[in-house]
Amino acid sequence: MQDHYTFAQPGIHLLIFRLKELVRRIDKPLSKQIEEQELEFLQFSFRCFNCLLIREVPFHLAMRLWDTYLAEGDYLPDFLLYIAASFLLTSDKLQKLDFHEMVMFLQRLPTRTWRHHELEMVLSWAYMWHTMFKSSPSHLTS
Repeated sequence: MQDHYTFAQPGIHLLIFRLKELVRRIDKPLSKQIEEQELEFLQFSFRCFNCLLIREVPFHLAMRLWDTYLAEGDYLPDFLLYIAASFLLTSDKLQKLDFHEMVMFLQRLPTRTWRHHELEMVLSWAYMWHTMFKSSPSHLTS
């Protein structure tokens, strides 16, 4: 995690690159839509990784995220990638939006009314993808 908060924040930039690649592998139509709209992953995912996705959920769910983070320990940066992908890929709305709508949606994810069930689903997807892709090429899992 130290690389996330040092000069030029190389750890965050690496996660952004890996997120783009992971989304491309999991959901090609969404990846294509993001590319066609000329939306850069940096535009919406930098804040997510910088704040460890805590700003994306209500406070009572942030505690659940922290619990997951503590359980992951040294593997947190890797698992954070899959949680971020899960936030993106569990919504079918993104494929129907234009650039401006996508930016607005991604900067304020519709999670304010979420309860534990919705976050558990996101974390379940993250665990599933982490398991599926952890033996993938090193540029996605290192």
